[in-house]
Formats: sequence, structure tokens, C-alpha cells
Amino acid sequence: MLLPYLHKELIEAGCDEAGRGCLAGAVYAASVILPADYKNELLNDSKKLTENQRYKLREVIERDALAWAVGVVLPEEIDKINILNASFLAMHRAIDRLVLRPQHLLIDGNRFNPYPDIPHTTVVKGDGKYLSIAAASVLAKTYRDDYMNRLHEEYPMYDWKDNKGYPTKKHRDAIHRYGVTPYHRMSFNLLGDGQLSFDF
Repeated sequence: MLLPYLHKELIEAGCDEAGRGCLAGAVYAASVILPADYKNELLNDSKKLTENQRYKLREVIERDALAWAVGVVLPEEIDKINILNASFLAMHRAIDRLVLRPQHLLIDGNRFNPYPDIPHTTVVKGDGKYLSIAAASVLAKTYRDDYMNRLHEEYPMYDWKDNKGYPTKKHRDAIHRYGVTPYHRMSFNLLGDGQLSFDF
């Protein structure tokens, strides 16, 4: 069972991102405020859940949360500010959209750009330790998967419905064969060979 909070007396929001290591698509983040006494034995790090479990949990989280929101940073923004800063910005955008203002933030990972006037605590592998971060990981992952599935309809040759933009062999082979799309992150090593340039 994951921990319900770090500070019981504060309104605490858990934050996590999805899509940081992808070659294509936006990075998504979510922020979730759960009731202080919340219990859910099924809720865990989204990477440890099946796709079906994640989507079922998304409905439960959205129903039970005091507040939740999703933030998005597009590929062109990622290329300008780098993926680490883009991940933090996506979290900031999710926090911006919360209908309830948190008093403390629980951030998955070991680094964060401070959000104005709200203290935070970073937690390594926090999505496997705190319910609110796990809930945020589920929302970020499922909403990003929905987005990548839509992009797959536009560019089916890259197999995004299965790889979700991550650097699989099939994805890289398709980049080599067909070139890049407007959704590819041009600041990333797309071909996996240390080169960023293309001879098309």
C-alpha cells in the first residue's frame, strides 16, 4: 500500500510526467490532489500496471480526486528548452490548471524547477511510494497514450500505437526510411547513431 501523504495537515498535490524518453510527441504531466485519508490498493506506479488497469484507474482517480489536471509541452517547445525543463514546465502547467490550490507539491524524481510560492519535495521513484504521485503517473501516461494513438492515425508507419514514440527498432527504422514528422523531437538522437542530421 502506498503512502497517502507526506504532510497530512497540508493540501498536497502529487506530480509526475510521461514521455520524457520518447523521440516523438509531446511530454505530458499530471497533478493530482487526493483526500488525506484516501485508500486504493490497486493504485501503483503506472509502469507496473497493465494498460487496462491504467484506464480503469483513471476513471477512479478522476472521480475520487479533490482536483486533477494535465499539462502538455509540445515537441517544438521541447527542442527549444530541452526535455528536462519541458518536463518541469508540463508539471507547472498541470499545477496551473488545478481548481484547488495546493500547499505542498510531491514531485516524482530528484530535480524540479520550483513552482512560485508553493514548497515542494522531490521523491525518487515517488510513483511507487505515494498515492498522489502514482495517480498523477496514471493520468499522465493514459492521456499521453491517447494522444500518441491519435498521431498514429496520421503517421501509421512509425508504429506509435505500440511504441508511443519511444525509440524502438521499428520506430528508428521508419525514421531512417521515411524521414521525420512535425512531431519528432529534432534535438534528440533520432537514429540512435550519434547524429542529429539527415541526408534527405
